[in-house]
Amino acid sequence: MSEFLRWYGLEIDAVCDRLDSAPAGLSSAQAAQRLKRYGANAIVEQPRRPPWRILLDQLGDVLILVLIGAAVIAAFVGEPQDSIVILIIVLLNAVFGAVQEFRAERAVAALRRLAAPEASVLRDAAATTIPAEQLVPGDVVILEAGNAVPADLRLIEGADLQVDESLLTGESRTVQKVIAALPGDLPLSDRANQAFKGTLITHGRGRGMVVETGAQTELGRIAGMLSAAQIVRTPLQGRLASFGGRLALAILAICVFIFAIGLLRGEPPILMLLTAVSLAVAAVPEALPAVITVSLALGGAKLSRKNVLIRRLPAVETLGSVTHICADKTGTLTENSMRLERIVIAEASYDHLTADGSTSMRLLGQALALSNDVQTDADGKPVGEPTEIALFQAAMAIGHDKMELENTFPRIAELPFDSERKRMSTLHRDGEDVLMFCKGAPETIIPRCVDYAGGDAFDAVHAMAQAERLADSGYRVLALACRHLERVPVLLDGEIETKLSLLGLVALIDPPRSGVRAAVEECKAAGIVPVMITGDHPGTARAIAMRLGISVEADEVLTGSDLDRMTPAELEVRVEDVRVYARVSPEQKIRIVQALLERGQFAAMTGDGVNDAPALKMANIGVAMGRKGTDVAREAADMVLLDDNFTTIVSAVREGRRIYDNIRKFVKDTMSSNSGEIWTLLLAPFFGLPIPLLPIHILWINLVTDGLPGLAFTAEPAERGIMSRRPRPPNESIFARGMWQHIIWYGLFVGGVSIASQAWAYGRGAEYWQTVVFTVLTVSQLFHSLAVRSERESLFTIGIFSNRAMLGAVLLTIGLQLMIVYMPVFNAIFHTQPLPLFDLAVCLALSLLTLVAVEIEKLLIRRGLIYRDMSTDKVETHNQG
Repeated sequence: MSEFLRWYGLEIDAVCDRLDSAPAGLSSAQAAQRLKRYGANAIVEQPRRPPWRILLDQLGDVLILVLIGAAVIAAFVGEPQDSIVILIIVLLNAVFGAVQEFRAERAVAALRRLAAPEASVLRDAAATTIPAEQLVPGDVVILEAGNAVPADLRLIEGADLQVDESLLTGESRTVQKVIAALPGDLPLSDRANQAFKGTLITHGRGRGMVVETGAQTELGRIAGMLSAAQIVRTPLQGRLASFGGRLALAILAICVFIFAIGLLRGEPPILMLLTAVSLAVAAVPEALPAVITVSLALGGAKLSRKNVLIRRLPAVETLGSVTHICADKTGTLTENSMRLERIVIAEASYDHLTADGSTSMRLLGQALALSNDVQTDADGKPVGEPTEIALFQAAMAIGHDKMELENTFPRIAELPFDSERKRMSTLHRDGEDVLMFCKGAPETIIPRCVDYAGGDAFDAVHAMAQAERLADSGYRVLALACRHLERVPVLLDGEIETKLSLLGLVALIDPPRSGVRAAVEECKAAGIVPVMITGDHPGTARAIAMRLGISVEADEVLTGSDLDRMTPAELEVRVEDVRVYARVSPEQKIRIVQALLERGQFAAMTGDGVNDAPALKMANIGVAMGRKGTDVAREAADMVLLDDNFTTIVSAVREGRRIYDNIRKFVKDTMSSNSGEIWTLLLAPFFGLPIPLLPIHILWINLVTDGLPGLAFTAEPAERGIMSRRPRPPNESIFARGMWQHIIWYGLFVGGVSIASQAWAYGRGAEYWQTVVFTVLTVSQLFHSLAVRSERESLFTIGIFSNRAMLGAVLLTIGLQLMIVYMPVFNAIFHTQPLPLFDLAVCLALSLLTLVAVEIEKLLIRRGLIYRDMSTDKVETHNQG
């Protein structure tokens, strides 16, 4: 059927006419014909890519292609061990990425599991049970409490029918259903005469005519959005792709230049070719994918101990770049349960029921306990509609036990709630008399009252104003009243619900989770904008957002209707300023995320319902709830909060920033070291010196200085003030904030120190002059690894022992270097010679200069004299909304 047809706006007769059906249902022949026309009532998955294709797609990244080229060159120059290591890293990286993509494609499969397997339907004017996939438009489905709705229905009969639609709308309370047509352009959450596929009947019974099946249902449309949503590349993936492309061009240019310089100096062509290709291998940071993978894996393991399950490892780093967290209200920011929070009796206001002995308070407590349909299960846990459970628990808290009260005041009759009356009444035996409690919407109760139960002066206009103020504060407001009768009326109808005595007003709300406000403040301190996106009422959304510090009273609440009237360009202009969205649909959540992405922001989306799944997949990072969340949301998300606690996101953001910092430090370390090697080889001939290093020296330096120290960066603790910095701009180069300047000056500095050591040894006629240069370059890079553990703080401030893995890696690598310098068996392989003790001391002293130089650079950064973008990185919290 047409997805644009407003079934809720049609009377039942008009629905039957459009579907050529009747309240008695279809015949078997009609159903079979329509099944051929409309297809099965099932969510169809898109064809999946075969595993080999997913694996092959992982090899298309520029940096991976550069690494594969480096592996081929390494094999060509006779270094198969390097070639094997590189290929193993590439393969593991590809397998890991393929596994993550395979897992990401299971979201639609989880959505299919929500569909009811069977449905009770009228066929040939008789009730029968059929597979839900065989339902067709025009079928009449019989609904009872506990059923999952098998298709999108227009209700045609109902008796106190209530439906839990939270997985589609995000609203915690059940929806009381009606039969009559509804006017206007209504969001899904207000279409009270429809029931939607996948939702749950919690109370009552009814019948509905199937109006949409399969892909045309609300659930099917969400599945379509999930299939169409593209996985957004993480900031790190974008930066590394750019880095890989530029690196490939730089390596090619350097190799050609060095080869040409050597030939012009008269060096043997074969030696220069080997030197050039060896330098090419050395210039490629082949350990980078390994360092990234290990960093993310260790970060994921650390987060798992903090109740965060990482489903896609790059998400860990993405968190460090997030600028906006779009949080679903129900179940994420709030507890997804109703709680009585305020009571108004006449002019008095209370936070909870009290045992003050007053008539009004006593009767109100009895009304809350008795005038509801809550039951307790075998474990004593209340079962029923969330609002009634909240009233039941509030009464129980001060001793009004429903089971005990029913012995004294047994229920003898009732007028059940319906959507037209908006109230319910229960009649209880009270000795020889009858005590009636009436509960419902204030506008239906207060006009029927004549006084307060406690004898206070009654003013209906004033009482309604009190109720409206509570509603404007985001509460769901109920009025309770009572009346004493001499006997049970012969006719039970609305006429007995008059001459009531008002007991009071009760205000309920889905309360914010503990600790969420502090987490919101920490997000703001980190330069991250928290945004609430909910299907709930605007007043409720505003009230919760203000409690949590997400917004202030002056902030605008944008509704789904507002979004429908806005063009994409108009939304992009306003999206960065809006903090609260209410009454939004799944498509509108995607629009919000897309608008943020178009504005160059990086958005995280949190949620737990099916309605959140498309936006979770579309966002830069989707965060699902683990306890109350649906399988659909978890499968679409990049990470899952196992404790459903918004505050846990802050820990994840901190970890993401730490990981990105450490990856940046590794890139800075390895590219600076490679720069030093390149400058040494380039400049030595201009000073009349021979080529300072052999190909095997270059490959050794590359192996030992990028290997263990590189992996040790993954264990580096977070820097001080990491959560008071702005998020990294999404389009920022990985070389920004002083890194490219550092790589250049450090490379020149190390090149100068190395050439100076070569000139010192060569000028003295020392045969071991090449070993001197080799040792200075190797040890200098190890001291550099220690120095760049922090971008701003001194090594002596953070402590040399604060990363024992790095200290161990440096000491072990120095030991390996001494081994190939002093052990004869390695002298023959590496063309090295033992150094006299004095010469070794000179080599170590020259190498130590790199540590001193970097410490001076960091001192200048701290004083704001260089790289000013690093010293103005603090968040101005007073500007946060």
